[in-house]
Amino acid sequence: LGQGKGVPQDDREAARLFRRAANKGHVDAQCELAYCVQFGNGVPLDHDEAIRLYRRAAEQGNVFGQHHLGNCYAQGQGVPQDDHEAARL
Repeated sequence: LGQGKGVPQDDREAARLFRRAANKGHVDAQCELAYCVQFGNGVPLDHDEAIRLYRRAAEQGNVFGQHHLGNCYAQGQGVPQDDHEAARL
């Protein structure tokens, strides 16, 4: 849905479905939803929620959550800029 593969692209519907799965604990959906809210794709931009979702995924061992959370720390996006925390993640 988010990329329009096999269906018309619909960022709102993609975010809605990612949220539904993320709320049920689906770790990949947590990362996808975090990306949506980090960049405002289909939902309002919300760096705090993106950080919360990336952190939840990272704590479950998801490498994409760790990577994106590390990038947020490296860039100071939604969290204070912290190179040490970025490298740790």
